[in-house]
Amino acid sequence: MDSLRDAAVVVTGASSGIGLAVAERFVDAGARVLTGSRSEPPDGVGRWIPTDVADPAQADALIAAAVDAMGRVDVVVNNAGVSVEKTVADTTDDEFDHVMGVNVRGVFNVCRAAVRQMAEQPEGGVIINVGSISGHVSDHGMAVYNASKAAVHGLTRSIAIDHGADGIRCNAVAPGWIATPMADTTFEQAADPAAARSAAVERHPVGRLGYPDDIAGLVLWLASDEASFVTGSTFTIDGGLTAQSPITP
Repeated sequence: MDSLRDAAVVVTGASSGIGLAVAERFVDAGARVLTGSRSEPPDGVGRWIPTDVADPAQADALIAAAVDAMGRVDVVVNNAGVSVEKTVADTTDDEFDHVMGVNVRGVFNVCRAAVRQMAEQPEGGVIINVGSISGHVSDHGMAVYNASKAAVHGLTRSIAIDHGADGIRCNAVAPGWIATPMADTTFEQAADPAAARSAAVERHPVGRLGYPDDIAGLVLWLASDEASFVTGSTFTIDGGLTAQSPITP
């Protein structure tokens, strides 16, 4: 994707999983990459700025650092996220605040800083938020996580319609079950982790869980000029998991 060569890209939550795969793919495409997360990513994926996106000042500082280092911000990928596996009844106030602070307030903070910067750039920019199929269909025992991802999808649409005239495109990707450390943690909490993983795989028409690079490929396309007429959309990428009826013959 030639349009991404020399692009100034910011990726949050790039220390592992989807965020790391996204950052690596942008580097491979010739983009200049700055990452923001609480943990440092491996070498070779651009410059790292320690960032807690739930803190508005740190989100502002991340975008400011990108402008200082690269002169502009062409693409922002909001991937930082956390989960708490509890029902509404069992979720504490602190757990609610933690998930919403990172998954919703954190995305809002970075988007706000990015929009303000991109609106001043003649070329505008692109924002891609990492939501989840959990924002469309709810996972059991993950009440606040489900709600947080639905909020990300709604915020994505709002940015697209409010700031399209500023040359800003905003889309979301909604991954399904992806083989990441977060998924591993979920399976490990089951009574039989191997059986839980196998059962999850069997529910996918494609016969496997997703890989972080599956998501990264879609993110790169959305960031490129090939997607110049695409905005305000959420793209499900889940191996057909949510396309099927739960009732089987």
